[in-house]
Formats: sequence, structure tokens, C-alpha cells
Amino acid sequence: MMLFNSSLLKTRIVSDDVTRKERWLGYLVGPAGALLLNAVLATYLNVYYTDVLKLTGVWNGVFLMIFPIISKIIDAITNVIMGQIIDRTRTKEGKARPWLLLSAFLMPITGILLFTVPSSSETIQVIWIIISYNLFYSIAYTIYNMSHTLMVPLSTRNIKQRGALSVFNNISAVMISGIIVALIFPMLIMPMLGASKSEWIKLMSIVSILAFPLTVMEYYFTKERVTEEAGEAATYDQPIRAQFKALLRDKYWTVIMIYYVFYTLGTNFKNNALVYYCNYVLGSYNDGITQTLVSVLGGIPMGIGIIAVWPLAKKFGKRNVTMAGFVFYAIGGVICWIAPKNLILVLIGQFIKNIGGLPCAYVFMALFADVLDHIEWKYSFRCDGLSASLYSVVTTISVGICSGIMNFCMANTGYIAPEYIEATGKTIGAVQNAATQNMFTFFFVGIEVITAVILIALLRHLDVEKNIEKKQAEIKARQMVNERSV
Repeated sequence: MMLFNSSLLKTRIVSDDVTRKERWLGYLVGPAGALLLNAVLATYLNVYYTDVLKLTGVWNGVFLMIFPIISKIIDAITNVIMGQIIDRTRTKEGKARPWLLLSAFLMPITGILLFTVPSSSETIQVIWIIISYNLFYSIAYTIYNMSHTLMVPLSTRNIKQRGALSVFNNISAVMISGIIVALIFPMLIMPMLGASKSEWIKLMSIVSILAFPLTVMEYYFTKERVTEEAGEAATYDQPIRAQFKALLRDKYWTVIMIYYVFYTLGTNFKNNALVYYCNYVLGSYNDGITQTLVSVLGGIPMGIGIIAVWPLAKKFGKRNVTMAGFVFYAIGGVICWIAPKNLILVLIGQFIKNIGGLPCAYVFMALFADVLDHIEWKYSFRCDGLSASLYSVVTTISVGICSGIMNFCMANTGYIAPEYIEATGKTIGAVQNAATQNMFTFFFVGIEVITAVILIALLRHLDVEKNIEKKQAEIKARQMVNERSV
């Protein structure tokens, strides 16, 4: 890591306080490339496998069920390894930021490989998919996501500034990638792509390459003040067993991770089912309208949230505002579930539901950072890398489980893939049977109603915000004593 002593690789942020340039370039614009690529893949990679490559029936539906789950278990293992690598990284540029730079080179290459599956035998296609999927998710995106996840917690201890960075970070995740993927893709791009493999490859090559310059920007316009403040007195090199013991014994860490498990499961089932639900239940195949309208009702509340959520969180508390939000989340989901084919009612339900989801979307990382500070106050060492790796384990395994279950259900309820007509360049979508439609409805609106109720119950126990500023002051006082003794 001596390379990072070079002036060429130094951060462009030198202030002890978070700057405007840092917020806009490091936390809003910079992450947009990688998050856009990941959002496109989260929504459409499975569609590429089922509708373009037509893999639903491979091994009688078992391949698309087992492959995502096994791949995500591998991904989860690499997340834990990467977390430990980050915790043991020592450079003048921090412990997480240097890995952003490496991921900037890896993501475009592996992202393109995901879609350039050769038109060959089924066996060769299966092997290519397994290798390319794990190169992207288990290596390239793991390196990015682990380091990116730690940027807010390691940026500063100032609660106000950290909260602002959490909001900007989520604006990038929710609005930039979300609006493009949720609005522009279904309205303009998907009707043009259809099931044409060559057009998919062209598009995803562009999206993959875009991640490079933006991730480099994120590297240059972020700063790890929490890492820097410890200096020679750092006490982070604790054995992984001691870190695990500390985390599992802590009430707040346990609650926030269980919370994240249920939230992620519900969100992944919904995301996986979105395209299919809009194409075969609520509207017609790639009509350019239905999915766009559903997504607009998600995008508008997210815009409102930029202004409204953080002031409410400061006044009433991050935990309390998030709990209240999930009440609306559940109500909106019930409205959609009652009449899943009625466009007007579904749109009303989606609007209410997405208003309710605002606090979780914008303040979760700030809550997560509070928990990490609480751990440091309680045990005198930080568990950033291990916490980030376990956080990512939840994310990755949930994706595999949700994809695998839905793909298996598609194969066993009689899902019919659309047909691409080479001569005309058009794609014709099939009419799905009632069992398949009901399955898509449950995954898109039903599961999140259930998870919202569970999340409200869990949040009642997450009062980590109490006395957090006092705990942070004690941490700093402790570090000053340690520095004098070094």
C-alpha cells in the first residue's frame, strides 16, 4: 500500500469539516456510476437470463434457482474476507478508500462479461454465466460495496455532517440510479431492446464503462477523518473472534442487522418481481407506460424526502421517524395487494408506500454509523470492516435467495418467455397463467406488507441515538489519553 503515499493519489479533500465539494462530488455524483450499474443489474439481469437467454427451463428450472444462491454464498464469504482486509489496510489515504480505486478498474470489465455470453451449447453458457457472475459480484462489486459502505461511518463523527452525507449518499442510490433505471429504462430503453441480445450487450457495455470515471471521482473527493483521528493510537486490530463476540453481545448491533435482513428480503423480492409484475399483471409486455407510472410514484416521494426527512429525523429522532414511515409503508402495500390489477389503486398504494419508505432510505446509514460509534464506546475498538462485511453478507445472500426462489416459482408455475422475431426486430410477450400472475403479485406487493410490520416491532428496540453525542465525546477523550501515552 506504499503506492498511496504518492501525491497523485491523495484525496482532494483536506478540510477537517465536511465540504460542499465532498458532499456533491464524493457522495452524490461519484457513487452514481457503480450504483447505476448495480441498480440496472438488480432489476434487469434476471430478465436477461429468463427472457433473452431463455434459461428458465435449464435443468428443469433448478439452475436459475441454485446458481444465484450458491453464487451469493461465495459472495458472502468474499465479503467477510474483504472486511478483514479493509480493517488491516494502513495507508495515508485511509483503510477503505484505496479499494474504491481498484474497484473502478474491475467493475467495467466484469460488468461487460456478464452480458457477452457466447451463443453456444447450454453447458458453455452455464459455465460462462457462473464465472462472469462471480467475477463481478464476488470480486469487483464486493470490493466497491465494502469500501463504499464505510465512507459515511468513517467520514466524520459530527452527527449533523454525517447525517447530511447519509442523505446525499442515498440521493445518489435512490434518485440518480433509481430514476434512470425505474423511469428511463422502462419508458424508452426496454421497448427498444426487447429480447435482442446484441442490443443488450451494447447498452450494458456503456453502463459498465460509465462506472470507471465516476468511481475515481468518489475516491478523490472523500476523506476518512475517523480513521485519521486515531493516528498512532489506533486499536482496531482485534482478532475476528473478539470482534464477533463484541458485535453479537451488543443489543443495538443485533437489532439493526435483523432489521436489515427483513428489509432486504422484502426489497429484493419486490425488485425481482417489478418488471414481470408490470409486464404480465398490471400492464402489457414492455408497453413503456405501466412500469414508468409505477416508478414515478416511487421517484416523486424520494424527491420530497431530500427536503423533509432529515429535519424530521433531527426533531423526532431517526428511529421514530423510520417507525412512523413503515406504518404508511404497510398501508400502501395493502392497498396494492387488494386490487393488484387496478392501475389507479396500485398507483395510490405505491405513492403512500413510498412516502413511508423515505426515512429508511435516507437515514439508515446514519443509524448504522451511530451503532458503530456505540460499539467503539463500549469495547474501545471499532468493528467497521467486520460490520460492513456482515452487512454486505445480508445483502448478497438475500439477493441470491430471492432470485432463486422466484426463478424456481416461475419455472414451476409455467412462465412463458417472450419471443424475439429476428426478421422484424420486434419482441412479442406471452400471456401468463393465473398462478404465475399471483406469484408475481405476492412477490411485488405482498411480502413487503409482512416485513413492514416486523420492522416496526424491531425498531422499538433501536434507541441507540440516546446519549450518542456523550459517548462520542468519551471516545475522543480516551483517544487523547492514548495518544499522550504513545
